[in-house]
Amino acid sequence: MQRRCGVLLPISALPSPYGIGTLGRAAYEFADQLKAAGQSCWQLLPVGPTSYGDSPYQSFSTYAGNPYFIDLDMLCEEGLLERREVESVDWGGRPDRVDYAAVYAHRFDLLAKAAERGWERDCRAVESFVEENRRWLPDYALFMAVKRHFGMSAWTEWEEEDIRLHRSEAVERYRRLLWEDVRLFTYAQFLFFRQWNRLRDYVHGLGLQVIGDLPIYVAMDSADVWAEPEWFQLDEHNRPTAVAGVPPDYFSAEGQLWGNPLYDWDAMKQDGFGWWIRRMEGAARLFDVVRIDHFRGLESYWAVPADAVTAKEGRWVKGPGMDLVGVLTGWFPQLKIIAEDLGFLTPEVHRLLQDSGLPGMKVLEFAFDSREPSNYLPHTYVPHCVCYVGTHDNAPVMAWREEAEADDVAYAKEYLGLNEEEGFVWGILRGGLGSVAELFVAQMQDYLELGAESRMNTPGVLGGNWQWRLLPGQFTDGLARKMARYARMYGRGPIEPGQEK
Repeated sequence: MQRRCGVLLPISALPSPYGIGTLGRAAYEFADQLKAAGQSCWQLLPVGPTSYGDSPYQSFSTYAGNPYFIDLDMLCEEGLLERREVESVDWGGRPDRVDYAAVYAHRFDLLAKAAERGWERDCRAVESFVEENRRWLPDYALFMAVKRHFGMSAWTEWEEEDIRLHRSEAVERYRRLLWEDVRLFTYAQFLFFRQWNRLRDYVHGLGLQVIGDLPIYVAMDSADVWAEPEWFQLDEHNRPTAVAGVPPDYFSAEGQLWGNPLYDWDAMKQDGFGWWIRRMEGAARLFDVVRIDHFRGLESYWAVPADAVTAKEGRWVKGPGMDLVGVLTGWFPQLKIIAEDLGFLTPEVHRLLQDSGLPGMKVLEFAFDSREPSNYLPHTYVPHCVCYVGTHDNAPVMAWREEAEADDVAYAKEYLGLNEEEGFVWGILRGGLGSVAELFVAQMQDYLELGAESRMNTPGVLGGNWQWRLLPGQFTDGLARKMARYARMYGRGPIEPGQEK
């Protein structure tokens, strides 16, 4: 990677009058502002369809796009929806928060109208799209249709054993029975990827790259596990024998019990890691750079008994290591990959990162523990790394300042030479921008100097997460010019003719 900088803002957080951010006009305007701000990258959270809890890290499919992100204005312009149909819906009263309940209640009714009107018109394009995605799309569309049929219950609770176990006769029977919903979820993916590809082409035209996030695990309640249970640690009834999590750490004294099924790494290795190759190929269709979440879990992972109450009952188990990483980097030599190497790091994890040749992560909010030395302090960096102020799991800087120990805040001020004229947040940003890290990324909330109300996620806490949104006009031209000036000052932004240094 060359020396550059970017901004983390999920699609859901874009401004929109329809309850949640979309791939529409606001996305294009945000890309324009990033260009004006001297940025090179737009980092997103996972873009898959979200399930209970609204977390983008618990998706119904590792391949599918989130139907909530389909822009309704664009569908009106294409004649698939009528303006009155879109504007008659109550999408919630707060433009600064995603109203998932309103979106869930109304989005698919509108998409069903669009599918009814567009299916025949777009039949050839849809047929081509289905053929290109035949490895995952038919199973995903049927999975969602059957979920609807059983009241959106998890597939492990479906009433009929034959379809729950994905038996071929039941699959074909339900495909015929639920053909209308199968068509809806197929067409929704067609619309998502058509809008996504247009936006990505536009972003590329501005000279920007898209960084995406690949969760290390898939959700138990997903088409991935339902359709291909042979790649997971499941019993004869396709129920997990152990689940994923992390031990007690900075975020939680009880650890985090994620509940995702664990991979059967032996079976995957015997198959040449084909499942992972297909998964990475899907990510490469979406993103220019892929951040592998919880990379340390590839060296060894925390396995928790399926009936455990907390993650404290787990144990470390050896992962695939370079056997998998080498396959992925070999298959995708042009795809840039970032290793999210946070958490409990052992010499073996450090060795895996070194052997992989991938850049790891440095988080400034972890750097200023005044009680002990930290390898997150900028003077300890090597160039081949990515510096973040904080991730989606961290508090924005203004909130961190209020929550951190007074000695830690004082240490940050002293270390970075912070002053009142520049301001605390911009001093922190300067510390990352001025580091030797090849890539520097900050949340949009930090450039806006927002506080705890804008936090995207608090790990281990249910409810209230993934809701913050950017308001229209909040990313001003003046802010973009200031960001560009800082980017150029530290060699991370292009110097255009006529621009002052």
